[in-house]
Amino acid sequence: MQLPNKLFSYEESTLSKFAPILGALEKQNYSVLGLFSEIKRQFESIDDFLLALDCLYGLGKIDYDDEEEVLVSVTRNSM
Repeated sequence: MQLPNKLFSYEESTLSKFAPILGALEKQNYSVLGLFSEIKRQFESIDDFLLALDCLYGLGKIDYDDEEEVLVSVTRNSM
């Protein structure tokens, strides 16, 4: 996970990539590929996207629905 520091600005960090993912998942559920297609302009590579997904999953902010095969926002589904 790339954290902001003297060498990397907030915009270059993994933390800044959380907002587009969470914003998209607040509106609807997406497959992994569908979500990447929707917000790929905001990522330099698919590696950055997958790293941000891993971090959000580890933090308990997103989950994966095995039955529907989609990513879901934990906060949207808990309301």
